[in-house]
Amino acid sequence: MRSTITVIKEQISSFYLIRRLSLFEVKSNNNNNYLGMAWEIINPLIQLAIYWFVFGLGIRGGEDVDDIPFAIWMISGMSIWFFINQSLLEGSKSIYTRINFISKMSFPMSVIPSYVIFSKFYGHLLLVFIIAFVLQFVGYPVSPYMLQLPYFMICTLALLISISLITSTLATIVRDVQMIVTSIVRMLLYLSPLLWVPEGTIQKIMMMNPMYYIIEGYRSALLGTSWYFIEQANLTLYFWGLVIILFIIGSALHVKFRSHFVDYL
Repeated sequence: MRSTITVIKEQISSFYLIRRLSLFEVKSNNNNNYLGMAWEIINPLIQLAIYWFVFGLGIRGGEDVDDIPFAIWMISGMSIWFFINQSLLEGSKSIYTRINFISKMSFPMSVIPSYVIFSKFYGHLLLVFIIAFVLQFVGYPVSPYMLQLPYFMICTLALLISISLITSTLATIVRDVQMIVTSIVRMLLYLSPLLWVPEGTIQKIMMMNPMYYIIEGYRSALLGTSWYFIEQANLTLYFWGLVIILFIIGSALHVKFRSHFVDYL
């Protein structure tokens, strides 16, 4: 628990630094692109069009999902996937790819995965705003259910930071971990309710994936269907219990090995 408290204190005391570094990360990543940060939106939109064509028109033949057009159902869930996908991949390699940068500055290493994740969060906010705006014109206007959206954003950040503390530490020690993370993230696209509707036993198994809670929560908020975190109270408790366990494990690993990170390079 001492490691957990240490990491929490570092996150709180370095919040201003996290914000500054995350903004710098966004600018540096898009510095050589003519369209700049616009690619943070263009790329997801292109992928959404491909997924809709393959899964919506091709596999499902344009069939609705619970009386919701497949395209609407898909983009409301996929709105969070791009953020999760980028954050898991970049968060896992955040420490060992920035070790030279780390050695020149004095700040807690635990903030590195956090600011990398936050750098992806800005593009996510813009994408969600665009999707919410589009939904206004296709029969899904802003509703009181939208108030739960910030809550699910916090859920997502908490989960991603907890996982990245584990993966970034392990990937610094053993590079193969990065390849494992990449493979798992690819599978998560199809092991989450993003492109198809799970039923029966498969759905119950899939609900163990914490992404399930976040994705369905986003859908409920954007489409205005329910107060998901209240109606699925058991799932809410399971999610936060899992996040706490992952954060404790990640904090313990990070604090134990961070003084030796340079030795593993």
